[in-house]
Amino acid sequence: MRYSETLQLFDQACEFPAEHATVVQQLGDVELVAQNGDSVEMSEVLTRTSETTYQSAEGLYNSLVGNLDDDFIGRKYYDDRAGSTSGTDDVRTETDRL
Repeated sequence: MRYSETLQLFDQACEFPAEHATVVQQLGDVELVAQNGDSVEMSEVLTRTSETTYQSAEGLYNSLVGNLDDDFIGRKYYDDRAGSTSGTDDVRTETDRL
């Protein structure tokens, strides 16, 4: 399962507030698959958090996502929204027209 699908799973499978131990018992064996094909069980990821109770599905999801390995975030430092880095300035100024 992709980690992005877990919010819906949490919403359907858990009653909130939910105890950490209960969530791990219910969903700990769910396997999360990274983009590179590696996988990890949800219980392994959730052991990295200090949370004892989750107030909502969103809170549980945020805790899970915040404790995932770098394998789950895609290309590190990649930004498809950055401007051109070629070193040229494509903006014309008033002095360019003279």
